[in-house]
Amino acid sequence: MELTWLAIIASLCMGIGAVLVFVFAVKKDYFRNLEDAKYQMFWSEVEDLVDSSKRTEEDGEEGEGEDSDEGRD
Repeated sequence: MELTWLAIIASLCMGIGAVLVFVFAVKKDYFRNLEDAKYQMFWSEVEDLVDSSKRTEEDGEEGEGEDSDEGRD
């Protein structure tokens, strides 16, 4: 029975702590611009894809000259 009360008290403390953290975040205005974070992640992924495709194209151009010399034998 003691463990049951201990579990209930622990869960109430964690719930109250979560509510306090949420209230703190709202008061500090951490939830003001949620959409902006989504677009920052999207554009960083797009930039990574563009950079990697440029690197692949540059590597492909260098490799084409080597392959064409070998094929002429």
